[in-house]
Amino acid sequence: MANPGSYNLFLRATFGIEPGSELARSLGELATQVQVTRGQTVETDPDAATLVFLTEGATKLSALASRGRHQIVAFHFGGDIFSVPPVGLHRHVVTGLCESALTVFPAAAFYARAAASPRVMRTLLERTQTALFRCRDKAVNLGRKTARERLAGFLLGMAERLECPDGEPGCIDLPMTRRDIGESIGLTIETVSRQLTDLKEDGIIDTRGRSCIILHDLARLAEQAGNVEPRQAVTAIQPAEPAFAPS
Repeated sequence: MANPGSYNLFLRATFGIEPGSELARSLGELATQVQVTRGQTVETDPDAATLVFLTEGATKLSALASRGRHQIVAFHFGGDIFSVPPVGLHRHVVTGLCESALTVFPAAAFYARAAASPRVMRTLLERTQTALFRCRDKAVNLGRKTARERLAGFLLGMAERLECPDGEPGCIDLPMTRRDIGESIGLTIETVSRQLTDLKEDGIIDTRGRSCIILHDLARLAEQAGNVEPRQAVTAIQPAEPAFAPS
């Protein structure tokens, strides 16, 4: 079973389950506590999906292809729940970006035991939906947006998910390297650095050290991200031509 403190935090913060309940005991039988440092990977079952709760820290999820190629598909932070697929077209690997604590479950067994709790299943569904929306946004960024738009969108996303260090407004402390950022949004490290410099020279952001980004103007940063304005969302897409003309 996982460390009791971490496991109880997982139950209360995520699902509102009180430690000591029958469901808590049942799920606890499946839980394994994992500690990783920066650069360490998490061993998961290659033959079945794994459910991961990130108690604290930060990780990246990478998909590995042939000839040493890989793609960072997601970053996760304390409080996140995510799944690691079994080996299929690609192998997925979880790697620590800093000292991190994770609680790991075999996904199928977790779902089977949690099925009797509507609250747990609803939380999992909501988290899955959020992850799906992020994946769709990322597909648009990779397929249609410029380097500047991709980086601006990335910074906006991080501003929504990361707390400001020491309560400083507009400041985010990124646990990933610039190379990680580039591999996540399809840019070279040189392009990431150049785009950060351009945003800084335009007065939109500032940098402090290697990891701290100060967001001076979120509205201008959003403009740079190339996102559709709400009033345009419905009207901007033109009706598609029919695939086949009527005979």
